Amino acid sequence: MNLFKRKNLLLALGFVIAALSTLQVKSTDDFKNVDIKTVKVKDGIYMLLGRGGNIGVSVGDDGVFLIDDQFAPLTEKIKAAIAEITNEPIRFLINTHWHFDHTGGNENLGKEGVVIVAHHNVYERMSIDHFHTVLEMEIPASQAVALPVITFNDEVKFHLNGDHIHASHYQNAHTDGDSIVRFEKANVIHTGDVFFNGMYPLIDSYSNGTLEGVIRTVQQLLNQIDNKTKIIPGHGPLANKVDLQNYLELLITIRDRMQKLIDEGKSLDEVIELQPYSDLDEKYGKGVIPPEAYPAIIYELLSSK
Repeated sequence: MNLFKRKNLLLALGFVIAALSTLQVKSTDDFKNVDIKTVKVKDGIYMLLGRGGNIGVSVGDDGVFLIDDQFAPLTEKIKAAIAEITNEPIRFLINTHWHFDHTGGNENLGKEGVVIVAHHNVYERMSIDHFHTVLEMEIPASQAVALPVITFNDEVKFHLNGDHIHASHYQNAHTDGDSIVRFEKANVIHTGDVFFNGMYPLIDSYSNGTLEGVIRTVQQLLNQIDNKTKIIPGHGPLANKVDLQNYLELLITIRDRMQKLIDEGKSLDEVIELQPYSDLDEKYGKGVIPPEAYPAIIYELLSSK
């Protein structure tokens, strides 16, 4: 395989960064046709779907608690969707990780006085200019008002809207700054991009994400939830424990098939020719990652671990 083709395949690894960076620099007009869909999860808890990562919303007398915020041009649409649910203001925003489709609205909300919270590694990545080595592109630092003003290492708890909301850090999964948010009483969790429901997952190795870390995190989550738990994934439709179990099986299949080929000494060219996930493409290849590129992504991820 020539270098040009290989580079194009590996660019798919930048789902949240390359594609999303491109969206960032486009005009607001590109978002005019994006509709924000509201899905009721439980009383007082909703999921918003638009463009980018799924948003979690908790509403009540204590105000609005927001999980992620998609892209900056969508902020007004997101606020309008929330206004259909409640008249209370947005008080807190937690980012599940640093990628632009989950933090793009931070600046707009920060200017309105919303308190932004995230794992410390989210702050670290957003606060400085850095060079993405896979994509060979500069990622500029976010404006100060877009940065988390409260950070944590292991977990942080909010006691709002009649529930206990736990945000817990899981190491080196999708990135090195992933938080999963759990509503204790409502029995709802928001996984961020640790869970791509119904599609091939993206692991950002540049941000120290690992496939093994995602598998480990999903295994831990399955032990912490029950059949009544509602799951807001980072991408894809509202889910339950069965969906998460199916996702774990997909992750293990992806890992084991590729690891076998690597152990046999197969080159990247040979792996691409074999297309080891072709039987899965119809079901899981309709997300943001081109299915023909996925073997190259996983090969590079596992061969460089």
